[in-house]
Amino acid sequence: MSVFIIRRLLQSAVVVLVMAVIVFFGVSVIGNPVDIFISPDMDQQDIAEVTRALGLDLPLWQQFLIFLKGLAQGDWGKSFVFGEPALGLILQRMPATMELAFSALFMAIVIGLPLGLYAGLKPERRVSQIIMAGSILGFSLPTFWVGIMIIMVFSVMLGWLPSTGRGETADLFGIPVSFLTLDGLRHLLLPAFNLALLKISLVIRLTRAGTREAMLQDYVKFAQAKGLTQSRIVFVHILKNILIPVITVLGLEFGSLIAFSVVTETIFAWPGMGRLLIQSIQQLDRPVIVAYLMMIVGLFVVINLVVDVIYSLLDPRVRLRDAGS
Repeated sequence: MSVFIIRRLLQSAVVVLVMAVIVFFGVSVIGNPVDIFISPDMDQQDIAEVTRALGLDLPLWQQFLIFLKGLAQGDWGKSFVFGEPALGLILQRMPATMELAFSALFMAIVIGLPLGLYAGLKPERRVSQIIMAGSILGFSLPTFWVGIMIIMVFSVMLGWLPSTGRGETADLFGIPVSFLTLDGLRHLLLPAFNLALLKISLVIRLTRAGTREAMLQDYVKFAQAKGLTQSRIVFVHILKNILIPVITVLGLEFGSLIAFSVVTETIFAWPGMGRLLIQSIQQLDRPVIVAYLMMIVGLFVVINLVVDVIYSLLDPRVRLRDAGS
């Protein structure tokens, strides 16, 4: 097991280094941040001073080496706009994004798993056909359009839920969260559902396909022949076996929930990392953009590593195949 984890850690380090090169040079060739800070009455000497103060007078490769050195020391750069450490700005907004992502993941499991299970067990029922048609809609409809529509229906027309902001928060282990207050929970429901819609559809289809496949397996037929109750067959034999691919996909998709919450946070004015990224792009605040993207890369790497470890615990053949290769 330790060899398996060390091998994965080395692969992760290579991925992070390659992505650091791509992210840094990709962001650095877009626009000129100096243009944001100069005014019409500034002369060339003033502009050169601003360029030198931002560290943009150095060759790109030298800027990259400084960035790598700082990254190794925990310094992710300083925001051009705020004049604060980029990592600190991101961490300030991380609790809001993490809360939104975990809420969306919770919704995807609580809603998608039972619906997919029902559609797999009773495929001929009209309700199952409606569930599968709904999952296609969930895949097809763009997130921004769904967000605007649910704001129109639940906030503007019905007036049931607020459309923007995070609402009242309460501290949980020193971290502000919304779901512990009624006002915060009301603010959380719409953006969390908007972010979860695609994942709900994904869980429904994965669970249905896994259930249909499991129903044809010998161990299920044997359990039925033994006279076990339907609930025991479903929850002990079928659900246990279909959870492996569902956990794998959801683990990988959790990273995308965080990375692609930008649209949802922008529509619902949710004060998370996604909104910070949009503001930083508009202001060409390169250190914040690079720090955000590197954090997302690191997050995906960690999630993949954790999923690999969990998967190998659930199915030891994964470790053996890895050792053999």
